[in-house]
Amino acid sequence: MARLTEEDIAAGLAGLPGWTREGNAIRRSYSFKTFAEGIRFVDRVAAAADRADHHPDIDIRWTTVTMTLSTHSAGGLTRKDFGLAATIDAAAAG
Repeated sequence: MARLTEEDIAAGLAGLPGWTREGNAIRRSYSFKTFAEGIRFVDRVAAAADRADHHPDIDIRWTTVTMTLSTHSAGGLTRKDFGLAATIDAAAAG
C-alpha cells in the first residue's frame, strides 16, 4: 500500500475531527465514564481491526483510551489508517 501525500493526509484529517498527526502516525484519545466502558470500546476496535487486518497501537489509562495508527510496512500513513480511524470513531459512538 502506498504512503499518502501531505495533501492527502491533510484532507484525511479534515474529515476526522479529534485526530491529530504525530510524525508518521495519527492519534486520538477517547474518554469513558468507567474503565469497563473503555475496555468494551477496545474490544469493538479489536474485532474491527482483525477484520481490516490493520491494528492500532492502543494505550489504556483508566478511563482514557488512546489509539495510534500508522502503516509500519509502508513507513507512514496510508488509506488503511484513515479507514480504520473512521471505524474506530464509529466504535466509540456505539
